[in-house]
Amino acid sequence: MYSKVSLLLAIILLLITRFIGLGWGNQVFFQPDENNMASAITRFTDRDLNPHFFAYGQFPLYLTYYSTKLTNLVINHQWLNKITFAQAIFGLRLWSAIFSVFSVWLLYRISTYLLIRPGASIIFLYLLIFNPGLIQLAHFGTTESLLILVFAINLWLSIKIIRTVDLKSLSKLLLLASVNTGLGLAAKISAFIFFGPILLSLFFVFFQSASKLKIILLTLVSTINCFLVFILFSPYTLIDHRDFLSTMNYETSVAVGKSVVFYTRQFINTPAYLFQMTKIFPYTNGLVVYLFGFIGLGTFAIKFFQLSLSQKKIWLTLLISCLVYFLYFGQLYTKWTRFMSPLFFLFPLFASFFISKFKHHRLVIVLTFMSCVSGLIFFSQYLQPDIRNTATRFLTRYLPAGSVILSEGGNVVDIPLSNDSQFSVTNFDFYRYDEDIKSQTELFYQVFESQYILIPSRRIFANQFNSQFPYTQKYYQALFNGDLGFVEIAKIQPFHDLFLNEENAEETWSVFDRPTIRVFQKVNQMSLNDYQQILL
Repeated sequence: MYSKVSLLLAIILLLITRFIGLGWGNQVFFQPDENNMASAITRFTDRDLNPHFFAYGQFPLYLTYYSTKLTNLVINHQWLNKITFAQAIFGLRLWSAIFSVFSVWLLYRISTYLLIRPGASIIFLYLLIFNPGLIQLAHFGTTESLLILVFAINLWLSIKIIRTVDLKSLSKLLLLASVNTGLGLAAKISAFIFFGPILLSLFFVFFQSASKLKIILLTLVSTINCFLVFILFSPYTLIDHRDFLSTMNYETSVAVGKSVVFYTRQFINTPAYLFQMTKIFPYTNGLVVYLFGFIGLGTFAIKFFQLSLSQKKIWLTLLISCLVYFLYFGQLYTKWTRFMSPLFFLFPLFASFFISKFKHHRLVIVLTFMSCVSGLIFFSQYLQPDIRNTATRFLTRYLPAGSVILSEGGNVVDIPLSNDSQFSVTNFDFYRYDEDIKSQTELFYQVFESQYILIPSRRIFANQFNSQFPYTQKYYQALFNGDLGFVEIAKIQPFHDLFLNEENAEETWSVFDRPTIRVFQKVNQMSLNDYQQILL
């Protein structure tokens, strides 16, 4: 009875944490990836389904496009000719939340084959539900929740393959795996790596089977079928292959650091693997789960040799697949949080292994609750107004009409102030400030004329606060230490993790949905010459 109640409560909490707050941003859309995908969807017509956008595949775009049209047909009895931008955003977020629900449930089911202690799987389920990284991705209309589900399905199928005893069952499992991986490729080309668990499980089956040639043939057929599914659900990858290849060349160049663009400056001189372990996983899991996960990993390492041969194969398939993924994506120049998302479940998994070893029931509940606190705090942001709108209300209420504000450009979408005639706002482009003499001259005029300075996120001062950007560094040093004659009057920030400052994380963890916003007021008006001496 207890386990049924716990499971029912978990399902309710899973639905709440995934579907509440999908309208975050209040019709101002700050996430660049979902903006690009939504823009592609708005270009679709029933006669032209070329997205003219190939950073991602067409499957999630078509899924959102047709499901939105069908929903409107059922509700309003009207077949839409075009999808609006807001409709596309919400559709993408809705599917992302749906994929997150299924991936969490499937990972929970997988854990029943892995966590041998009573109650460990239900603990794992709660830790997944309140995993900050998974909650965030469910509220982003991007491909990550889908890719996590693709990986989870292949992990599940690999377990079934290891446990199968006949070729007929194996052929069905490989068919499912090829379709699943093909859909993953139709969302993002890097999903090819998710076929890894299937190949590892086939490796184990191959050496214990007498039908080795048939297994090889089945693998080849599955690979071909995977490619066909990929083309079927992302046809313009082939039809418009020139644009696709051009995009892939650009994306690869950015990923490996050959093309250093303004939005990857945070990765300059960052160490492979260590960056993810210090700037991503502690935040996406919460510090308690992160620490419990390491302890659980050590406990598991001792326990591993006591497992049955079948369990060892299952664990090796999972761990090797995750290690290969981490080794490949962890060494890339670009180390965005989303690149690590398929591995978010690992720390909750080992943390569950650690927590479940305690026999005292109340202690287990306390440790589980402690592990969920970071996720509870994180989810609470979706019950509050968007932080950018909170900042707008603050500025509108406390700043005099006609105030001259110097802000920063390049934050995907500027804080919604420019449409309000109450203020005169300049969004200065700091990304070209160090290389452009004209910009350097322009800035001290802007500082001279401004009554307030607004810093909408950490994107610029945290990434360009070093000797490679001498003029930017000089500007922020002078601003923060008061040399420019400004003092901080407000620091508008969302709820943070109890132990971590989210501004120290990889920037995309916070800047799109909950940046810290700072407001400075001029208290000492200097001459143009003074500002020129300070800034140049």
